[in-house]
Amino acid sequence: MAQLGTASQIAAGVRSGSLKAADVLEQHLAAIGAREAEIHAFNHVMADSARQRAAAIDAMVVAGHDPGPLAGVPVALKDNMCTRGVPTTCSSKILAGWKPPYDGTVVTLLQQAGAVTVGKTNLDEFAMGSSTENSAFGPTRNPLDTNLVPGGSSGGSAAAVAAGFAALSFGSDTGGSIRQPAALCGVVGVKPTYGRVSRYGLVAFASSLDQIGPFTRTVADAALALQVVCGHDPHDSTSIPDPLPDYSALLERGVEGLRIGRITDLPAGADPDVAQRVEQAFEVLTAAGATIVDVEVPAFTYGLTAYYIIAPAEASSNLARYDGVRYGLRVDASDTNAMYSATRAAGFGDEVKRRILLGTYALSAGYYDAYYGKALRIRRLMAQDFAKAYEQADVLLTPASPSVAFPFGSKTADPFAMYLCDTYTIPSNLTGEPGMSVPFGTGRQGLPVGVQVLAPALAEPLMLQVAAELERAAAGLDQGGAT
Repeated sequence: MAQLGTASQIAAGVRSGSLKAADVLEQHLAAIGAREAEIHAFNHVMADSARQRAAAIDAMVVAGHDPGPLAGVPVALKDNMCTRGVPTTCSSKILAGWKPPYDGTVVTLLQQAGAVTVGKTNLDEFAMGSSTENSAFGPTRNPLDTNLVPGGSSGGSAAAVAAGFAALSFGSDTGGSIRQPAALCGVVGVKPTYGRVSRYGLVAFASSLDQIGPFTRTVADAALALQVVCGHDPHDSTSIPDPLPDYSALLERGVEGLRIGRITDLPAGADPDVAQRVEQAFEVLTAAGATIVDVEVPAFTYGLTAYYIIAPAEASSNLARYDGVRYGLRVDASDTNAMYSATRAAGFGDEVKRRILLGTYALSAGYYDAYYGKALRIRRLMAQDFAKAYEQADVLLTPASPSVAFPFGSKTADPFAMYLCDTYTIPSNLTGEPGMSVPFGTGRQGLPVGVQVLAPALAEPLMLQVAAELERAAAGLDQGGAT
């Protein structure tokens, strides 16, 4: 289908009066109506409230008021972000029908910026997965080929942008859940520095790893989205109080003089077509004046192992609150303990149960030091290794995903094979540093490849600068892909 404009274009048009927010919304709702049944990007479409919101924005413009930097931009939100009075399910039976009494901070900031929320997007249950096949409400399909997964866990948010359902969407990234689906759907996805975006109102998976970030069609739109949602929030104790930079300031500067790091001990596993595009990325950056620097990050290879101890351990604690007593699903039983057991058995899916069990085991007496404690030490070593790498290079380049989009069911029988999808994204969650995926040509069967740009903490402007250069270069690539 024809693209309906970038977020930047829509906002500029609505603010100037050359576009009507109501017309923009109807175009996107028509796109949803045409393909949502086959893609299932949404758990909940908010057409009525979106129309009211768009009409209010148009009225503001007529009255001479500026609705904000995202005026009239249709936005989709991952269904683990609290929205007052709107179902927020985390794609889990245990929260089916729950309506939060408040908005998360990101939701509030988007409202203040003039955005129009069109719906809540599907995800792997409680953000646990890499394919959006673990949703209690059915899988999301890749808009580029509905036989393929969109990635996960924010697959619905990635699919919504790729399909033209929304000009901008937001997901959460705990181990790659923004960057991997962005790569598989051919859109831009950003995980900001931990603490740069408030987690207030984000339903927790692993609190020390979770971070909210945008999906967009362009790097410029990603910079615009970050400008809106980043900033200190007193409701989030981990929120960073540092002033915000201008995220768009360096987009046109190019990369001349920058040092781009190539990790020489990067874990193997990337498919040849993906590896080929990453090598091309190094080549085009070199041609644009950057210098390629070889660096080592020895602890990188242990990231997957450490993550799958730390994240389930935190999930085990966070998900203990779902007990059938206060909200959500409740299965009646003969006594309280039996009710807890029956509620959780009926309410949680297999992957969530698997991770709760893994986490509980890692935190149990006699195993804490052997597993969880050791994983924390690896996390510290990883931060040290990345710090040394950034002394030699300004940013690092890796694949965002080891492969292009894969068929439904091809990895569900082997959880470890699914976990390997996050090999290249997990380390930046463990270190708290920013990372993003930018589309860079195609691979097997003409499917998009995402190149990951990693940067030191709070260096999002630099990261976006490099991504913008890759975006410009990608426009001239042979899109035929590998066979």
